[in-house]
Amino acid sequence: MGLVLGIESSCDETAVALVTSERHILAQRIASQDAEHAPYGGVVPEIAARAHAERLAPMIEAVLEETGISLPELDAIAATAGPGLIGGVMVGLVSAKALAMASGVPLLAINHLEGHALSPRLADAELQFPYALLLVSGGHCQILRVDGVGQYRRFATTIDDALGEAFDKTAKLLGLGYPGGPAVERLAQQGDGTAVPLPRPLVGSGEPHFSFAGLKSAVMRAKESGQHSDADVAASFQQAAIDCLLDRLRIALDAMGPVPALVVAGGVAANAAIRSALESMAAKHSMRFVAPPLALCTDNAAMIAWAGIERLPMGQFDPLDVSARPRWPLDPDAEPARGAGVKA
Repeated sequence: MGLVLGIESSCDETAVALVTSERHILAQRIASQDAEHAPYGGVVPEIAARAHAERLAPMIEAVLEETGISLPELDAIAATAGPGLIGGVMVGLVSAKALAMASGVPLLAINHLEGHALSPRLADAELQFPYALLLVSGGHCQILRVDGVGQYRRFATTIDDALGEAFDKTAKLLGLGYPGGPAVERLAQQGDGTAVPLPRPLVGSGEPHFSFAGLKSAVMRAKESGQHSDADVAASFQQAAIDCLLDRLRIALDAMGPVPALVVAGGVAANAAIRSALESMAAKHSMRFVAPPLALCTDNAAMIAWAGIERLPMGQFDPLDVSARPRWPLDPDAEPARGAGVKA
């Protein structure tokens, strides 16, 4: 039985988990920083890094104590090494290095995006490679073909803002607070998704990539006009986002060739309306639709531990001098998207 301790600290969730190769999450701890960042309407990197440093060691101790497992019994210690807020990433990676050095257990430096990409396989033993992946979170919006562990081909990315960031910005404009995604989804349930004429950036253009900056600006103008209820603005924004996702997915699926499953992962994958639209699209393409449980959508350590377990048979361990990376694309050979910058 493979046994891996996972550590996640790439943004504003401090998380630790112990996972087996039989897909059992033996113990998990997640500490949210919502209260610390709420006054600012978004994540403050310095506050996030400090919170990780204060919370991580006691959480690791609690997970090991709950399971009665000692460090030398582990097959590996897996920690997010990027991409993310570099201060937080360094806290988690340095902690993992210290544990690995003290125990003699191998270290696995995990790409946070790979954790999301493989997380549906933790919850669903029947999900096999290859599959089409829509990865949607606060920092990323991509469509990839997943052919195996470490084998990713990117077909689309965002040329400006990620969808999760657009949800958070919309929530801030509507005075809904932070985190914004769940708040916008709740308010949208009370509104009419056709009430506000918002744009669908690049829809119908044949452009393979995403753009949400113009949609955010249109939401701001709709709010400032005073002509629409906040619920209608939220519902219309959410519907515009869904239309953009479906349009880009059609282009990507045509380009990537036959795959048996459409998979969604990342924090935005928790949105029920988006899940429903994607499930309908998968059915039209005779594809199986797979979405991880809500607990595995947002940042968590179980997905980092699972990515480590997926890599165990390959023996792809990392040296203790491995560096944290603020940028780390899943497909480094992908053709650069215009304006993609750090989102590539």
